Amino acid sequence: MRHGKKFNHLSRTASHRNAMLSNMAGSLILSKRITTTVAKAKALRKYVEPLLTKSKEDTTHNRRVVFSSLKNKEVLKELFDEVATKIANRPGGYTRIIKLGSRLGDDAEMALIELVDYNENLLGGSDKKEAKKTTRRSRRGGGSKSASASTESKATEAKETKEEAPKKEAKKEEAPKAAAKKEEAPKAEKKEAKSEDKKEDKKGDE
Repeated sequence: MRHGKKFNHLSRTASHRNAMLSNMAGSLILSKRITTTVAKAKALRKYVEPLLTKSKEDTTHNRRVVFSSLKNKEVLKELFDEVATKIANRPGGYTRIIKLGSRLGDDAEMALIELVDYNENLLGGSDKKEAKKTTRRSRRGGGSKSASASTESKATEAKETKEEAPKKEAKKEEAPKAAAKKEEAPKAEKKEAKSEDKKEDKKGDE
């Protein structure tokens, strides 16, 4: 008999109900969102939100109180180390229930329950829109700018290549001239040596 008990028993005994809510709370803390029925989601919200409030103050007593409900060390670590820092400035209302419609088999109402501070789509929606607006490229504005920039760069490269081409040709023409000069130098030396030998021979004849 109910005797004025207003909470939803979920058609389970007290021990079964507490064990189920403990497991669901652990899954919610680790996964940040779970899908379940609307009735279970509403019961879970009443169960898990006081535990989230306890986690804001990291003391040994609070850890033991929360562990008595969750009974999982990994969940406890995740709750006090990461989740507590996210919800530190929020004065309650840590979870959100989104109805998904009826389940195919038994027509039960389904819902998604999630931690509010971990929904990046809703939190950073405006920032993403602004970023998209700033980075958006239109065919008239951004495309013409990029095209003009590319054409300018190509024109400068073409000019540089045109300027470098005659310089390279001049260098190629200078190279055989320098080689010819090098060849002429020993010939001139030989001629000078021959002329000196002739002068010495004439002196000897005299």
